[in-house]
Amino acid sequence: MDLTETQQGILAMIAERIEADGMPPSQTEIARAFGFKGVRGAQYHLEALEAAGAIERIPGRARGIRVCQMPVPPQQELTLQASSDNTLRLPVLGRVAAGTPIGADIGSDDYVLLDRVFFTPAPDYLLKVKGDSMRDEGIFDGDLIGVHRTRDARSGQIVVARVDDEITVKLLKISQDRIRLLPRNPDYAPIEVQPDQDFAIEGLYCGLVRPNR
Repeated sequence: MDLTETQQGILAMIAERIEADGMPPSQTEIARAFGFKGVRGAQYHLEALEAAGAIERIPGRARGIRVCQMPVPPQQELTLQASSDNTLRLPVLGRVAAGTPIGADIGSDDYVLLDRVFFTPAPDYLLKVKGDSMRDEGIFDGDLIGVHRTRDARSGQIVVARVDDEITVKLLKISQDRIRLLPRNPDYAPIEVQPDQDFAIEGLYCGLVRPNR
């Protein structure tokens, strides 16, 4: 059974998380990453991956997923499918706040064709910005930002971060005793990441495009 582009992306996410963290993502994390409105969408694609023999799900175990078929190499991923004229076909996976954090709510059926020269490094997907807290970086409400999927970031980089169940784009500042997500608009307060919060870097900001308004 051939896998759809979304299923290839989910398989790649599962393999990356197992390699990085020693365990696969939860259904909630998959749903959030791919813009599904609920976990049922993630369940559907996991069932399809299992039917195709790409994964094995272990009954009775939380996050009990074993990868049986490795995903296509990164240069062939759905997020970086490029034609010979340097065009990227990028999915719009969700909406990200440049204000107060909000959850992803745009489906992954939306794709945009873009020239790769707009971005450094090459992005894996696009997110639509809501809000103006990053206006001094030239990031405005309605922009589509390119995101390079990684969990590693340095202080001073603009990142897409998850704080509990919310996603936001901010300037990362790391000190010995705290992590802060800084806006680039004085009308907004920094986000102080608390020790008991579920915090993760989802990716690096790597450029934007501004749709015609």
